[in-house]
Order: sequence, then C-alpha cells, then structure tokens
Amino acid sequence: MAHLLGGENLTVSYATRTVLNGVTLGLEEGDRIGMVGRNGDGKSTLMRLLAMRATPDSGRVTKRSEVNIGYLDQSDVLDGDLTVGAAIVGDQADYEWASNPQIREVMGGLVSDVDWHANVHALSGGQKRRVALAKLLIEDHDVIMLDEPTNHLDVEGVAWLSRHLKTRWRANQGAFLVVTHDRWFLDEVCNKTWEIHDGIMDPFDGGYAAYVLARAERDRSASVMESKRQQLVKKELAWLRRGAPARTAKPKFRIEAANALIADVPEPRDSTALSKMATARLGKDVLDLENVSLDFLGGEAGQKLFDNITLRLAPGERLGLVGVNGAGKTTLLKLLNGEIQPTSGKVKRGKTVVTAVLTQEVKELDDVSDLRVIEVIEREKRSFNVGGKEFTAGQLVEQLGFTNEKQWTPVKDLSGGERRRLQLLRLLVGEPNVLMLDEPTNDLDTDTLAAVEDVLDGWPGTLVVVSHDRYLLERVTDHQMALLGDGKIRALPRGVDQYLELREAAMAGSTITGGGNPVTAASGSTAPAATGPSEAEKRDARKAKNRIDRQLGKLTQQEDKIHAQMTTAAADPSAVGKLAGLNKQLKDLAVEREALELEWLGALEVLGE
Repeated sequence: MAHLLGGENLTVSYATRTVLNGVTLGLEEGDRIGMVGRNGDGKSTLMRLLAMRATPDSGRVTKRSEVNIGYLDQSDVLDGDLTVGAAIVGDQADYEWASNPQIREVMGGLVSDVDWHANVHALSGGQKRRVALAKLLIEDHDVIMLDEPTNHLDVEGVAWLSRHLKTRWRANQGAFLVVTHDRWFLDEVCNKTWEIHDGIMDPFDGGYAAYVLARAERDRSASVMESKRQQLVKKELAWLRRGAPARTAKPKFRIEAANALIADVPEPRDSTALSKMATARLGKDVLDLENVSLDFLGGEAGQKLFDNITLRLAPGERLGLVGVNGAGKTTLLKLLNGEIQPTSGKVKRGKTVVTAVLTQEVKELDDVSDLRVIEVIEREKRSFNVGGKEFTAGQLVEQLGFTNEKQWTPVKDLSGGERRRLQLLRLLVGEPNVLMLDEPTNDLDTDTLAAVEDVLDGWPGTLVVVSHDRYLLERVTDHQMALLGDGKIRALPRGVDQYLELREAAMAGSTITGGGNPVTAASGSTAPAATGPSEAEKRDARKAKNRIDRQLGKLTQQEDKIHAQMTTAAADPSAVGKLAGLNKQLKDLAVEREALELEWLGALEVLGE
C-alpha cells in the first residue's frame, strides 16, 4: 500500500498541558481509521495537524505532492449568504452536476429534504452540518478527514454515510480518518483504530469492537506485569534484608485468548431481577397513553402529530425510540412526563411514579453554575444505592469520569461533555423510577458513554431512550419502537434494522407492514402536504428517477468505453474511419444523455427535491 501522508514527532502544548507528545503515525492507501479517546485528549487537534490546518509546536507533517485532502471541521465554515445549491455545487448548472450519479447519490442521502434555494444562515444547525458534509463528499479527494460527521445525522443518515464510505473507493484505494462517538459507525466502517491518550497514540487493528477487546487484553497484561514487578521488588527487599545474594524466579502465567478473556463476563443486566426491583418501587402501573391524539403545536385543528396511539410502559421496561426528525420523539417524552396534554385520549400515571427527563439542553445546570461538581451532588444526598450497591457522592461522581481534581471544578468551567455527565448524575441522585433520556450521547466520548451505560445497566427503573446512537439503543434498551412521521407508533421486533427497512420502503412509496398497524408510507415529513402532485404522481416520479439513474450510469460506462477506444484509435493512422464512427456514437450518446437529464430534472420537480 502506498503512503499518503504522515506526521513525525508531533508535539502540541497548551499552557502547562502537553496534548500531543512526539506522536509519529501515517496513513496508507486503503486505511479506514477511527480515532477514539476522551474529550480534550487531542483527537481534533491531531486531525487538524494531519489536514494541514494547524502547525505543531515541533515535528512535521508530510504528504505526497499529488494527494488531495478533504476536511470536515466541527465548526460552521459555510458562507451564510450563499444558497444551499451554491454552497454545495458552486456555480455549476443543474445539468452539469445532475449528470454525475455519485453527486446525485450524495444529494439524495444528505440534503434531499433541504430547500435548495434557502440561504445557509436560515438553516438549522443540523441542516448546515449536512450541507457542509455534502459539499465535501461530492468533491474528489484521496484522503477524507471527518470530525464528528454523525452529529445531527439520524439513524438513516448514519447508515447512509457508512454505506457511502465503504463503497467510495476500492479496498486498496483512498483513505479516511474519522473522529466520532458513534460506536456502531466506527465498527461498521473502520479497519483500524487510533486511541489518543496521555499525549500518545496507540494503534489497534479493526473497528471499535476489536479495539475494546485489544485494549482489555492490553490493560490485563499491564496489570499482570505490575503485579509481577511488585512481587519481584518485595522479594529483592527480603533478600537484601537477609544479606543473601539476589535471586529471582520468574513466575509463569498464561495469556488467555480473546474469546477466553470475555467468556466469564456477566450479562450486562439481569432483566428479571431488575423487573422485580422496579415493581417493588413502582407498583404495577407506570405510564400509559391510551388512544392519544395530539394536534401539531401551533397548527390548525385536525393537523395531527399523533393519531390515536396507545403505549403502555411496564415496571422495569427499557424502551428505545427512533424516528425521522420532526416525527415527535421529544414531544412524546413531554406527553409521558405530563408537560403537555393530548388533544384527545388519556394519559394514565401510576401513583408512585417519579419521572426525570434528560433534555437536549443543559440549561438545568444554570442555577448551580457557581458550585463545584461534588457540591452539586452532595446537595442532593451524600450516599446512594445503585444496583443494590451503596455509593458515596464522590464514588458515584468518579464512576462517571470525574476524577478527584475534576470533582472540585466549578460547573461553569466544565466542558460540554462534562456538563452532560453532571446533568445525568443530578437526575439519577434524585432517585426517579422512570428515567427518560433525550439524545443522551451529545458531547460524550466513547469511554464516558461506556461509563454511562454501566450506570444504566444497574438502574432498576423504567427507561425510555430517544437517540440516533444505534449502539446505545441496542446496548441499554431491550426493545425499540419507531415514529415514522405518519402519526403512528410502531413496534420493531427486529430492532433498528427493521426501522431502516421500513424507512427505505417508505421512501420508495410502498405500503409497509409489520410490528404495528400497517400504514401507507409517505415522505417522512410531519408537516401536512401542500397542494401539489398526488402521491401516485410522486410514486411514478420516484420510479422514473430511479430508472433514469440506472440508465445514466450505463451511459457513463458506454462513454468511458468509447473514450478508451478513441484513445487507442488515435494512435493508429490507419484507423481514421473507426475514429469517425466512434465520434458519432459519442454524439448520439450525448443527445440521449441530454434527454434523460431533462426527464430526471422533471421528476425532481414533481418530488420537490
């Protein structure tokens, strides 16, 4: 594999802290690398150095002269005065970019629901992020570096991006480097993992699962070596005290294989035991929605966000919610929490229910911004019972990643991820028996996510999680349900995979069934349809668009073949007649392409894309 770029002895320091200390690494063709590490350990810093967007204090970054690097920063770098179309494709005419199937695929995967003519500054944060990602992916790069690309992407968007990156290059071509807390994504697309910690980089082969296994073995080996070293030191001291000549004996130990390493790991949680504990605390009735309908907030009467839905939460139930943006996931949590009332139907609440909601905002910490972390928790209580074990406030805080030093940091000085952790801790110490988490993974690194999941494993109450993080959903919940934007809620016996299949069928305009009441798939938008093409016309247009995509792809292959033949013929003076014939074929294909592109644009207009 050919070398693309690398860094040699990279060192970066901020004030008295060294973030990177003499790091040396390289990217080769075919590398698909995920970077993991705690927040603030230098992942983004290292990526900026390798993308040549920053300069190290010492060391250097080198690359092959012809290597083209694409870089997606976490910050908003788009010109707000541009339209969406201009921000992505510049001044290209529609027929220019529309003739490229790769560009059309990126557009459909990321910005099909974004107004092409809207100004960038008018978009939401998530839409801006997707526009910036689309702009990067339609360009031709040898190396792509993505800093938190899954932020603001829903489950479908993450699945699409993983497919795109896996098929963008051949196995031994191109390379990408990605920083993300989405562990499913890391496992799906990466063949190597770089762990950044304590100023150094440790490389591991494989995706996230392989990295976790290898790190566990590394830590176990380090523990064995430290124990061995201490035993040797004790023996040396004993011999020295007795004045005997130094003698050592090397104790034998067996390094177990990876499958043996995890063979005795207990199940993440005992569902039966948790259910019994939860029943004792909650009683038999928790929260029920019975035949609930809810109009769009602020909309006209009859415009339904939820249409006659029924949901019953059992003691100790662990439910994951997925759905399209705007389908009402956060609103459903507010209904369950009693913050809003339904237009019709009943919300029944058990007598002993105590709810707590982790919102997407962290404004709940504003009233304690001047307190230190440990003071915030101790103000609630000094000892806590989690999973049948007693914890002091300090132990509980430390379990979620607050070191002794961090425990005495004022809340106002915490990072976004640290504030998120404290927000969750503050909810848990209030001892609710129904916990609802709205996008809990925001701003958390992979190690912190694992710590949060460990706490949730031992938590005996009823849990409802809304998240785009597929790994988290499948890890901490026992079953999932979906909001598809049609006013209904649907069970997913086969989990997130079934949700993706339902959404794919919905986008194709078919009738979908399974898990709940059958519905007719729509575009996924929760807003009422405006006057315009009928659903039948949209289905026909969608079919036409897919057909034209295939035809344009075949045309491109034919044109490439003719171009290759013309190159060969041009080198042969006796092949003038053949060259003329090939040129005529090429012109005929150009006419056919123009007609197909006009038809394709017409289908887009019907679909409103």
